[in-house]
Amino acid sequence: MAEPTTAPDHGRLLGCLLGGAIGGALGAPIESRSLAEIRAEYGPHGLTEYAAGEHGKGAVTGETQLMMRTAQAVIQASVRARARGIGGALVPMIQETYLDWLSKGDASVPPPVPGTPPPAVPSPPAVPPPGDASPAFPPPVPSPPALPPLPPLLDGGRREVGRSTLEALRKAAARGKPLDPLGTPDEPINDSKGSGGVVRVAPCGFGAGSAEGAFDLGCRAAALTHGNPGGYLPGGVHAALVWGLVRGLEFGEALRLAREQLKERKHHKETSKALDAAERLAAQGPATPEQVESLGRGFTAPEALSIAVYVMLRVGDGVPADHWAFWKRDVIAVREALQRAVNHSGDSDSTGMLAGNLLGARYGAAAFPGRWQAEVENRMDIITVAADCALEFGVDPPTDEYGSPPMNWMMRYPRA
Repeated sequence: MAEPTTAPDHGRLLGCLLGGAIGGALGAPIESRSLAEIRAEYGPHGLTEYAAGEHGKGAVTGETQLMMRTAQAVIQASVRARARGIGGALVPMIQETYLDWLSKGDASVPPPVPGTPPPAVPSPPAVPPPGDASPAFPPPVPSPPALPPLPPLLDGGRREVGRSTLEALRKAAARGKPLDPLGTPDEPINDSKGSGGVVRVAPCGFGAGSAEGAFDLGCRAAALTHGNPGGYLPGGVHAALVWGLVRGLEFGEALRLAREQLKERKHHKETSKALDAAERLAAQGPATPEQVESLGRGFTAPEALSIAVYVMLRVGDGVPADHWAFWKRDVIAVREALQRAVNHSGDSDSTGMLAGNLLGARYGAAAFPGRWQAEVENRMDIITVAADCALEFGVDPPTDEYGSPPMNWMMRYPRA
């Protein structure tokens, strides 16, 4: 059995975020359309490239925007823990970043007031008068080089999300306590098990210290807006899968670890049953759109996760093992797997996001077709945040001579 590495792989972190964005953009134009309608418009193989949707070709979804906010929050919480020696702030920071996202498109919702002020930049010591050569006087401390601001991730405007997500965030905003999570597994905000919670939690697997920690964070992040166990437990599974994949595990081993965590949780039967169905179906042979549809439509979190897991278990269908361009096998396999994830009668952007996260976390960003990478909206913003994740959660995170995050890194994440 392969052991996971201690630090996530940069290419797999980027692949996870970029793959989620690509999968959402690919599936959004055909969301809720029947398979027959999709084939009638795009041909017998269904949708195979970006199509024009409400916001154009390759446009990111609202769920992708929230996934990227989750990624920023996991960095902020890590910087805070390293700077102050205080952990436990991740889920409150995730809620705060979601409320900031909400305020961008809702005039009735003011931006949240940061719960912790940005760290003060220390003033350099006074310069000694000319001619004073006293060796006891400390030299001026140079200011750290400024880092560019974080990407806005909202250049195309705030995008729509599911009703459960929107209503839960508005309720949290109305309370005026951005760092006090309103929805938790123990005190659910609603009884929703829609897919809107699981699709944004992949970054919870980036910096966690174990599969168990990733599972717990994924559950709590999803529970901010989805209170049914079928709404937040898939979030735990997804985060734990990502945790293992970005650390080098094969998918089967990552799935085993995630399912070990799942079976220890109360009310896991619905999610476990959905994963059982995916594994049984995968064992029956090559995937077809009709088999994908037999797992459900993906509008609930267990169904969406089941479809993504099934697609992962059948990666490589239709790609000959002796393909002449052996170096292209992963690209062909990933492309066709993601196409299978969206071509069905259901929530195509959610299933595309989840499958894209997992495909990218397993095979890296380079496995996605270049045109999909080049044409996805906010591509450079996604690359920037992924690079920051790789830096903060790598083997050598930014550190000053005192063992703390350097000031320019803290100012880049001022809410830390």
